[in-house]
Amino acid sequence: MSLPTAGFSFPIGPLPKKLRKVGAPLGVVIALGTVTGLVVILLTASNPVGTAVGFFLASIAMTIVVLAYLWLDRWEPEPPRLLVLAFVWGASVAVVISIVLELYFGSALATGDDATDNFVSTGIGAPIIEEALKGLFLVLMMTGRRRNELNSLTDCLVYAGLTAAGFAWLENIAYIANGESLGESLLVAAMRLIMGPFAHPLFTTMTGIGVYFALQRRGIVARAGCILLGYAGAVIMHALWNGSALFGVETYFLVYLSWMVPVFLLAIWLAVHSRRREQQIVAATLPGMVQANLITANEATWLGSIRTRKLAAATVRRIGGKPAATVVRRFAAQVVELAFVRDRIDRGFGDQRVYALLTEETQALRDIRAAAAHPTLQWLAGYRLPS
Repeated sequence: MSLPTAGFSFPIGPLPKKLRKVGAPLGVVIALGTVTGLVVILLTASNPVGTAVGFFLASIAMTIVVLAYLWLDRWEPEPPRLLVLAFVWGASVAVVISIVLELYFGSALATGDDATDNFVSTGIGAPIIEEALKGLFLVLMMTGRRRNELNSLTDCLVYAGLTAAGFAWLENIAYIANGESLGESLLVAAMRLIMGPFAHPLFTTMTGIGVYFALQRRGIVARAGCILLGYAGAVIMHALWNGSALFGVETYFLVYLSWMVPVFLLAIWLAVHSRRREQQIVAATLPGMVQANLITANEATWLGSIRTRKLAAATVRRIGGKPAATVVRRFAAQVVELAFVRDRIDRGFGDQRVYALLTEETQALRDIRAAAAHPTLQWLAGYRLPS
């Protein structure tokens, strides 16, 4: 076996046993989900009607948010169990520990003046604590095999957004449930779910951007600096949002329209640009895969975009049915995974572990090819995107 050192070379010859796949331990996901359920049960016990209203409305709003991030993640889909872990981390670890630390923070800095204490707790303590605990999941993703899933800015944005969505979901339920009447609960729901369903994801996006730039640095100090800068941006955004609500409706809407909305639109542009960048990386790597006989020249004509991948899968489905289309989608997704590993090496971030990962992903692509003995899929190797 030869290790790639430059250009678009890929491993050839016998390949070692596949390395352990990345994934979230099922027991951890279940445990965190149980914690989330217990918190909801506790809220229900104290205010059944308010919690029911909050659960229903917050779930609708967060479903829209989650679907938006899944749409963004279509080019290189992340492991489902890791996505679930991100959401339940936000809805369990981040929420529960935040409550404990915020209570301690508030009591430790209490002055006896309600207005001052409310500002310190809501405008300072909450942003610092909550963004740290949401961002901690992204730092966790930078360790071990999980690092291999953070291939692009899009990946960082998706994990940041889903972690924050989980946090916001449970927090919104709690705030709505605390309404003293149904009318007050609905008013809180309108303010939180209509005005700011993407508020928490937007804050944590700043940490996600910091993590992405940290992954492009070699030194520990430089990496830590990028993460801290991103975290600082998240805290500032969060503090502006919380603080503006304390100074009246006029201040809230002024900050909302002059700051939050423009930053949100900028974040959307950044996310779309990042996904286009993912497409460019794959397109640049396809010729090397053709040279390495991992894909055919005809396959390279439709593997370069989501639209053409869907067209190829639809064509195969008409001929070979749903199983054949599923294999095509798996094949296309594996090509993308391999392209990102190759890109890391081309950018100078190749070490022994990355080369091992390149070998693993190459083997996975060959395994899919070998398993796809169906005549329809053999025909696909000669399928060329219509011009």
